Amino acid sequence: MKKIGLFFGSFNPIHIGHLILANYILENSDMNELWFVVSPQNPFKEKKSLLNDHNRLDMVELALKNYPQMRASNVEFSLPTPSYTIDTLTYLKEKHPDYSFSLIMGEDNLKSLHKWKNYEILLKNHHIIVYPRVFEGEKKDSDYLQHENISLIKAPVIELSATEIRNMIMLGKNVRPMLPPEVFEYLDGSSFYK
Repeated sequence: MKKIGLFFGSFNPIHIGHLILANYILENSDMNELWFVVSPQNPFKEKKSLLNDHNRLDMVELALKNYPQMRASNVEFSLPTPSYTIDTLTYLKEKHPDYSFSLIMGEDNLKSLHKWKNYEILLKNHHIIVYPRVFEGEKKDSDYLQHENISLIKAPVIELSATEIRNMIMLGKNVRPMLPPEVFEYLDGSSFYK
C-alpha cells in the first residue's frame, strides 16, 4: 500500500520552511510521497488576503519540480467550500482505495482539533503526524499527543510565516532567501502582495 502524507495549507506563498519540513518528514518516516494540498479557503481564515487559488497552486508546482516525492494537489478546488479536512480525506480515499493517507499538521493545530468537523472520525481512521511549532504564550501539552494515531516528530522548528513574507513584499523588502528560487522569480515579476 502506497503511503501518502497530506500537508494542507493555503501556501500563500509556499516558502522554504514548508520544503524543509516536508523533506524532513519524507526522510524520517515510511512515507512514499508527500502531497501539498492547496486549500481554496480555510474555514478559520478570511479570504481577502488570499492570492488566487491557481496562482498559489502554480507556485507550489514550481517549488516542487526538483522533488520527485512531493507533489502539488488541487483536489480541494473541485470540492465544496469551505474545505473540511474530513471531506477531502473521504474523497481521496474513495479515489485511491489502495493508498493510505496520513495528515501532517503543526502542533498549534492540535489544540483546536476538537473544533474540526468530525474530528473523532479523523482521529480514528487516519494517522496524524504532528510537527513542533513556536507557540505564542504558554505551551500546553495536548491530550491528543497520547492518542495512538498521533505521532509527534522532532522536525526542525522553522520560524518563517507566509504572513511575514507577504508583509515584507508589500514593504519592498528582500524575501529572496525565504522562498524557493522559482517562487521568488514568479513573484518578483508580478504585482502579487504589493
